[in-house]
Amino acid sequence: MTKPTTTTSAARSASTELDKAGVSALVSQQGSTTIADTVVSKVAGLATREVSGVYALGSGAARAFGAIRERIPGASASVSQGVSVEVGERQAAIDLQILVDYGVSISDLSRSVRRNVITAVEQITGLEVVEVNINVSDVHLPGDDEDGDAKTDTGRVL
Repeated sequence: MTKPTTTTSAARSASTELDKAGVSALVSQQGSTTIADTVVSKVAGLATREVSGVYALGSGAARAFGAIRERIPGASASVSQGVSVEVGERQAAIDLQILVDYGVSISDLSRSVRRNVITAVEQITGLEVVEVNINVSDVHLPGDDEDGDAKTDTGRVL
């Protein structure tokens, strides 16, 4: 078991040496690869949604707009809703706005989301993720429906 750890350490060390020399998986003497912001946004959005306890991404207004967009024939929901990124040549910084399920430990969920996003973005794009900032904008309560048609009117006046 110590052999894979040594190999991994050696690979990281070699990668660090290449980065210091100005050469990386994305920038080399043979050319460079540019990763668009939308690519990183989509990867981060999908990785966030994979974590149990994340109900949705985006602010209330963004989710409402997304719900309207889903009802338009031919339109689809944006997988990068609630995700903003800054992408450089070798690094990326990611900001997430999430809605969590009630009862989930927000600190544990944040740790899981951060780990999943960093792993996915780094493996898929080759960019180093320098930070993942998470803004929990709301808590989804059991029984809450975003679809107003399912609710019954409990008011006194008909």
